[in-house]
Amino acid sequence: MKKSGFYKPVSNGPIGVFLKLLPPIWMSSQRLTSYISFCEDICIPTKTYLTFNNDKPWFTAKLRHLRQAKEDAYRKGDRVLYNQARNTLNKEIRVAKRTYAKRLEDQLASNDPTSVWKGLKAITNYKMPSPSTEMNQQFAEDLNEFYCRFETPHTRSDHLPTQPLTPPTNPSSPPPALQISEEDVRQVFRKNKKRKAPGPDGVTPAYLKTCADQLAPIFSQIFNRPGTYVRILFVDFSSALNTIIPTLLQTKLNQLCVPSSICQWITSFLTDRQQLVRMGTLMSTSRTTNTGAPQGCVLSPLLFSLYTNDCTSKDPSVKLLKFADDTTLIGLIQDGEESAYRQEVEQLAVWCSLNNLELNTLKTVEMIIDFGRNPPALPPLSIMDSTVAAVETFKFLGSIISRDLKWDTHIDSIAKKGPTKDVLPSTAEEVQPAAGAAETVLLSRH
Repeated sequence: MKKSGFYKPVSNGPIGVFLKLLPPIWMSSQRLTSYISFCEDICIPTKTYLTFNNDKPWFTAKLRHLRQAKEDAYRKGDRVLYNQARNTLNKEIRVAKRTYAKRLEDQLASNDPTSVWKGLKAITNYKMPSPSTEMNQQFAEDLNEFYCRFETPHTRSDHLPTQPLTPPTNPSSPPPALQISEEDVRQVFRKNKKRKAPGPDGVTPAYLKTCADQLAPIFSQIFNRPGTYVRILFVDFSSALNTIIPTLLQTKLNQLCVPSSICQWITSFLTDRQQLVRMGTLMSTSRTTNTGAPQGCVLSPLLFSLYTNDCTSKDPSVKLLKFADDTTLIGLIQDGEESAYRQEVEQLAVWCSLNNLELNTLKTVEMIIDFGRNPPALPPLSIMDSTVAAVETFKFLGSIISRDLKWDTHIDSIAKKGPTKDVLPSTAEEVQPAAGAAETVLLSRH
């Protein structure tokens, strides 16, 4: 077997066979971790642990063993052994309850007003009252006028950009990439703790620690890929559902081969709609609107998806993801070449102006994912003369995505919404990140 210039042949185990059969161009972190998970599934035995919703916070591991011993004695039919196990379990339960109550008392008696107040609010189910709004007729009329602001006809030529929407890429050459040796990777893998839980990729630390010698060559090659990072643009539309033009939607439905009778029904459903604003006992005057889709209607997200169906990405390195009115543009940047990504952003802005969609440049943000040790400062992105803000975290389809692709921020936000384990006697369940679109999007390109 010839030695490749990118990696060294390793042992004849599963990873060695994998390295020998695959060309270097096929090496990606996602495919590799998937193969590692496959090897773990067929080689490593698993054990299932059962948890119950009625498990109390004071019910310790010692009590579980005593409960199991009592159940075993009951199955054997040994009455004397069963009575002894039952008495021991009841005694330890009383001790565990006293210990748990003492711990709660110590926490409430501590000089931490925040934890005490949170505990009291959780116990009493206290909720802050919503602020009252001053009601008047003019305010209702102003709200109705605001909701119908997209009814004014737009001239497409007025919305076409007269100058480039994004600045040219920086021609300066990027700094030399940092090279990571196999020994560095091997040492990091050997420092893993075997009892730790696996990450989002499903690879257990025990596998990384045990197979550090076999995994170090291929992972060092992946880490040393030059100049690769991802720019993600989270697009925000101003009242997206209120901007649908029924006649334009009907034209797009006809192009999708939707029956003409359904197209006419949808157009009739969206035109000549009556709208008013109610604030308590006050109601504004009724207005007729012929733009947009009704808020709260189950058909509106589907119509918006069909309305934006022709908005696509042309470059294979840029992916445009749409879920109802949530639009995300993801660009894989290699060797600092951002022209394709910026061109797609510009085309997206032009498409929105031609289809009566208004980009909210104040809420549209960008996230840059770069796992380099010293990533260079990148030129900002601009849309319609407004600089897009760069963020460290963003809530995407219910999951908080961070630049390091870790779930700490997402788990902390969920944990803060519920009572703590020590305040209310409820089961402390493990919080899992929302799997699906967000994880697939970020891991499919990296």
